[in-house]
Amino acid sequence: MNDGRIRKHARERLAFTEDTPVARRLAACKRFLRLESAMIRMRHDARESGLAIARARADLVDVVLSYLFDYALAAWERRAGSLPAPVALVALGGYGRSELSPLSDIDIMFLFPAKVSAATIKPLQQHLVDEVLYILWDCGLKVGHSTRTIDEVFAEAKRDIQTKTALLEARLVAGNAPLFDGFAAAYRSYYTTDDPRAYITARLEDQANRRSKYGDTVFIQEPDIKNGVGGLRDYQNMLWMARVKLGITEVDELESLKYLRRNELRDAKRSYDFLLRARNELHFQSKRPTDLLDLEAQPRIAYGLGYMNTDPLARVEQFMHDYYRAAQTLFRVSRLVENRLSLNLVPGAPSSLPQPAGGSTGGLVASFLDIVRARRHQRIKRVDGFILRGNELTAEHPRIFKDDPVRLIRVFRHCQSLNAQPDFSLQALIHESLPLVTRKVINHPDANTSFRSILHEAGAVYPTLALMHELGVLGRFIPEFDGLTCLVQHEFYHRYTADIHTLNAIRQLDIVFLESEPIAGKYRQALHETAHPTLLYLILLLHDIGKAVGIRGHAETGVTLAMPILERMGIDAAGRELVAFIIKNHLIMARFWQNRDVDDPASATAFAELVHDAERLRYLYVHTFCDSRGTSAGLWNSYKDTLHTTLFRATLEQLTSSESQAERNSHRLQMIKQELVAKNLPGVSADEISAHFNLLPERYFIQTEADEVALHIQMVNRLLKSITQADTVAALHPVIDWHDDLNRSLTVVNVVTWDRAGLFYKLAGAFSVAGLSILAAKVISRADHIAIDTFYVAEPGRGVVQSTRAQEIFARTVEAALVSNKDLYPEIVAQANRHRSLLRPSSPAEAYHASFPPSVEVYHELSMRRTIVEVQTRDEIGLLFRLARLISEQGFDITFARIGTERGMALDTFYIEDSASSPITAGANGADAPADNTARLHALRDAVLAEIAPPAPADAVAASG
Repeated sequence: MNDGRIRKHARERLAFTEDTPVARRLAACKRFLRLESAMIRMRHDARESGLAIARARADLVDVVLSYLFDYALAAWERRAGSLPAPVALVALGGYGRSELSPLSDIDIMFLFPAKVSAATIKPLQQHLVDEVLYILWDCGLKVGHSTRTIDEVFAEAKRDIQTKTALLEARLVAGNAPLFDGFAAAYRSYYTTDDPRAYITARLEDQANRRSKYGDTVFIQEPDIKNGVGGLRDYQNMLWMARVKLGITEVDELESLKYLRRNELRDAKRSYDFLLRARNELHFQSKRPTDLLDLEAQPRIAYGLGYMNTDPLARVEQFMHDYYRAAQTLFRVSRLVENRLSLNLVPGAPSSLPQPAGGSTGGLVASFLDIVRARRHQRIKRVDGFILRGNELTAEHPRIFKDDPVRLIRVFRHCQSLNAQPDFSLQALIHESLPLVTRKVINHPDANTSFRSILHEAGAVYPTLALMHELGVLGRFIPEFDGLTCLVQHEFYHRYTADIHTLNAIRQLDIVFLESEPIAGKYRQALHETAHPTLLYLILLLHDIGKAVGIRGHAETGVTLAMPILERMGIDAAGRELVAFIIKNHLIMARFWQNRDVDDPASATAFAELVHDAERLRYLYVHTFCDSRGTSAGLWNSYKDTLHTTLFRATLEQLTSSESQAERNSHRLQMIKQELVAKNLPGVSADEISAHFNLLPERYFIQTEADEVALHIQMVNRLLKSITQADTVAALHPVIDWHDDLNRSLTVVNVVTWDRAGLFYKLAGAFSVAGLSILAAKVISRADHIAIDTFYVAEPGRGVVQSTRAQEIFARTVEAALVSNKDLYPEIVAQANRHRSLLRPSSPAEAYHASFPPSVEVYHELSMRRTIVEVQTRDEIGLLFRLARLISEQGFDITFARIGTERGMALDTFYIEDSASSPITAGANGADAPADNTARLHALRDAVLAEIAPPAPADAVAASG
């Protein structure tokens, strides 16, 4: 540190006299802090280490605090004479460790002798708060403080483990040194003898809870630098436990005491410094304390740390790759130390460290008596050079893998089949032996047989592959997979890196095989109807390997990369063709039901033509489920599951039925009509039922269940009766029905009214005003101009619509829009503005919107005879209203809409037809449509793009003006 320069500067700036008013002292401190903070920022920008900057910040606070504290004591003595008791200003926690990031909390304690009464020190305590803390608070520093006697310190440490931990790093800043030295010696004696084992147990429990809270993985898309898995807190916890059990004060002592090897210590210190530097940069760029590396911050932090790639995505990818590597190292090393400290061994001699080659222990000697006691009653079994004790596997000798490198693969198969875990010594030996996984091992038949055997253990594959990946073996054995390690995925719905996403998808397949969740049953059944159910493990493992080359076209690239893997693993030609098809098409099923009307038989027909056979369909069905559930915890829901399963079953029927589609449609139509006549609907005549069938196209009945058709007939009946029973205006009122679908966690809203221009967008606007989200919609009109519109809606955050107020608002708004012809746009704009004002200027979900620019596709789907509009843009209140209104203004009607939202992005699909209710024609490839239709579709696409285009930045607008 440059303590001399800072103190010289302080003598110039903070040389207060006894009559210096508080305002001048405050101004001087503010200026001093501002100038010195700017110097620290310059050092940070010059690439000084994270630890150096954190210590510089602590030094700066030390200087200011000591000047203010000394001034306060001198002022007391001038006014009141001698102090009532000695007092020391003590730094605690991170500040006590001399590690302060720019916006870190500053924790201090005013320490008094043991037997001083509260009444004696209270006036001095208040004086210190007034003269020291208020100035610091007014300088913008976040200072937490306590005032305790030595007796109170020990009492609080015994009550609260967090206090006990904070005091481990207590450091004198100013005041009475003998008082602090006596306390420090007594506290050291206390924490090293007061049941260290209980402290370590409590800290390990705290570690487990914290890691669980933050996702239980290093590889989360938006990690917390301090508290996340592999974050700064892992390293600090490791040191706290070592300090209590071993009495150490410096991390380097973990090497001298043989708890860490030199390379482990070196890697941990480098990784810690990298994370600390990233945290410093995050604080320098933030206005409020934060440790979350959210999507919004990552491009800026990467640039600030020297990642200069002009492409923000590439810049983030490089930075986050380094971040994950550092966090992974901290996690691994902290767990090593945690394990070694928690063993019942003499200090300094953990048996969990493997012996060096040649058999010399190098000083890593365990207590023989402890080992005998711990293992006396454990069953011992020898397998392939390994020893199984209880449920732990260890190596017979340190040359086990050098003697036979294929064991580096077999060891995981042994663990899986024996339901065992490699102990920490074996894990360390595996990690050190990674260079032995050469091309010879990769191509070795025995190694590939062992690996395939791992994938055949239905329901128990994830734990083994996850361990292989954690220890680095998976990427060494399948180099094509290694490119996914720590790979950031620039897709707004992904929460994890590509490697962890793949493993999570495999974990979902374990759930399917075990049926450990109710939803898994139908997927297990589908998979067991395939020839080789466990082949899907290999498909999932390889499905995203193309992302290592690039996200665009990764499915096709993945096929090329997978072929050599499949050959060396002995997959036959038919199996390779099947795996290749699923990898190449692993995205199509989700995209199909996201963008198509799955109740339309034409959708199943089109999808059947894509997959060709039921075997492929079943693999795709289960693969899509596992892939989606492995992407993000909240990505899959009952609504999506229904769409997915509906498409699967309809397509399976297409592929396996002996009847033609036309025959099935005709049969269904007759069955529905017979059922409705037999129901004898109250107040509805047989002629009305016949009229309903005659006035609607066949596709309506193919896509609509009999109960829903019956509801529509009854609603039409009510509408028609209103003509004879009410005045002209009342006849314009729509008939509305609300029905909760608990299985899909949504509400179905049917609206029957007279058809008119812009009906769909007016209804969509009414839902927006009512605060309800539209998930999908179907629109159809009878030949007598009665419109039947069905909306699938949800109450945000609750699913089914529970708010009667929302229903009332919708009804009033629909009436105003349809009967009084009220323009809803101003109200929707006002609602959107109110919502926007409640949000911070930019949310994490918006961070990558610039990387996913708005897109619009308008095309004719020949196989389905549908014209489709697909829109991807930032979601906002009133978007559907604006899009639907624009489509109507362009002369088109919407017959179907699927509305999707993922992490702030809208993914909307519309089926459209000419306003004259006629299909939009196209030629053989969709490009040689009549010139007027082609021009109209191009005009529609351009209009939608213009509508969703983000506003130009204010500076660009000013420059253009």
